[in-house]
This record gives sequence, C-alpha cells and structure tokens, in this order.
Amino acid sequence: MDAYDKGSDARQGQGQGQGQGRPGGEAGREGTGETAAEPAGAAEPAGAAEPAEPGEPAEPGRPAERAAAVERAGAVGAAAGASGPVGTSADVQAATCEDAGSAGALLATGPTGVAALSPRYQVGAVVALAVVAVAVCAHIGLVFLHVAPSNTLTKQHGSVVDEWVFPEFEQNWKLFAPNPLQQNVSVQLRAEVSTADGEIRTTRWYDLSAEDGRAIDGNPLPSHTQQNELRRAWDFFVASHDSEDRPVGVRGTLSETYLRRIALLRLDRGGAAGPGDVVERVQYRSRTTNVEPPPWSGEKVSDRHTVRELPWWSVAAENRGSRAGKAGQSGQAAQEGGAA
Repeated sequence: MDAYDKGSDARQGQGQGQGQGRPGGEAGREGTGETAAEPAGAAEPAGAAEPAEPGEPAEPGRPAERAAAVERAGAVGAAAGASGPVGTSADVQAATCEDAGSAGALLATGPTGVAALSPRYQVGAVVALAVVAVAVCAHIGLVFLHVAPSNTLTKQHGSVVDEWVFPEFEQNWKLFAPNPLQQNVSVQLRAEVSTADGEIRTTRWYDLSAEDGRAIDGNPLPSHTQQNELRRAWDFFVASHDSEDRPVGVRGTLSETYLRRIALLRLDRGGAAGPGDVVERVQYRSRTTNVEPPPWSGEKVSDRHTVRELPWWSVAAENRGSRAGKAGQSGQAAQEGGAA
C-alpha cells in the first residue's frame, strides 16, 4: 500500500491534526500529505503558547495537544508518587531541599566565641584573660604562703604577704586543729563620760558581742565588720598580751589602739554620750563560757564562766583626733558656704 495513500489512517490523522491546528480550519492538500506553508507564529498569538514540558518536543501551533499531554504527565507523576517508587522526582526534590537547608544552616552558623570577634577585640580578650589568670595565681600563692609553715619566702617577704592577706583574706587552722575552739567569748564595754556640767558618770556594760549576734541573726548577707571586726580585734589583743594584760612588743600597743577606736565607734553608735558629753576613758571585759559537749562523748567540762577585766584606758588622744577632724570639716563647710 502506498504510504501516501489518502486512505491511510496514519496520514489522515496527521493531516487532520495539522489542519485543525491551522487558523481558519485550512486543510492540507489531499493525497500528497503536504501542508500549506504557514508564517512563523501564525498558529497562536504571541505569548499564548505554554512552555513545553521536560522531555517533550516543543511543537508550536498545537496548544490543545500540549495541554492534554501536560495533564497526562501530571496524572502519571501523581500515580508514581502515590506508589512511592525509589528515585521518583518528588523524593529527589525533597532530598535536595533537605540537603540545601542543612548546608544553609551550616553556612549561617559561622564562627562563635572569641573567634567571632575582630582581631583587635581578640587581642583585648586574650590580655584580659591573662591578667585575670596572673591575679588568681598570685592570690593563691600569697594565701598559701600565709598558711604554710615558716620558710625562706615567708621570712624574706612576710610583710608583703601580711599586707595582702590581712584583714580580708585571713586564714587560720582553728577549725581543723586537734582541739578547735570550744568556748563562747562575749566582749563587753563601758565608759566614763564627762558631762557638760563637769560631772563624771559611768555608763552601763554594753554587750558588743550580743549586738553583733543580733545583727547577724536572720541576715542572709551580714557585713564583714559585724562578723569579724570585734572578734578579730579581741583575738589580736589576747595573742599580743601576757597574763597581766601587758603588751608584748609593738603589736601589743597596736592592738590596744585598735580596741580604743572600736570602743569610741560603738559608744557613739549606742548613744552613750549625750549632747555636750565627752568620753574620757573606756574599759573592756570578756566573759568566757565552755561549750557543752554532746551527751555521747562522755566528756565533762566546767559550766562556770571566766571573766577577764582590763584596766581603764584613756581615749583623750583619739578624742582629740576626732575633734580635729570634725573641726576641719566644719571649717571647710564654712569656707564653702562663704564662697557660695
């Protein structure tokens, strides 16, 4: 049979399809299968043609067939996605999106910490860390020399160690000693006050240890002075005086001066001297009581308290210093007022 016979179904179908795609329904020549020449873009208006699907040849002038082919391809893709074969386009696209998201997250993270700073700030951070490390090491070394047994370094640089440690970082071994402190020591104070009319009166005993205890009790952040000022001053005095309350060396005299100044501060706080009154002398005493041992220890201790009463100390020198300071402040305030 002639391939170009007009009775051929294939040729007729092709010719009909081509004739339908031409404007005005112009049919091709019968019997020859030749089609009339068409100008480019005459099949459909510019911009009206849809882009060809991947894998299909672009055929201008056949929008209806292309639309049907697109629908068939979408149906086939949906069926393939529903059946879930390995390697479908949907799986590939999902995996590609996940990989791209992971790569984007890694790129967005970037360097952190000190590495994220500029070189100038990195140098500053390194210098600051070095300074802190040196300060910490120096502090630990000085405290170690303070608590360590006497050695060559402590003999040569003992003053430097004491200046750094006292009084904030003082350490002792009483808690870990074979016989730790098992006594309650209460420090009390009274004074002789000269009144404005020339009389001398003696105040009552002020229990300074009890006042500090009340200030500390229930306070989550008590001050260093409330906890240690009076206690350390009294320990300093006891360690630098003999049994007759006589100072041993220069440190004994220094401890007395320290206690005098504390006495004036506490008496002023307690209102011992009224307006126009002056504190002339002060006297300390301590009351020591043994801590009762636990019942299971079987240890027996005396429940009697021991009193140590010191002689009267004149505080005229301290009062002169305080008066001079007050007078200087008053004169400065007057000068500032006059200048204003």
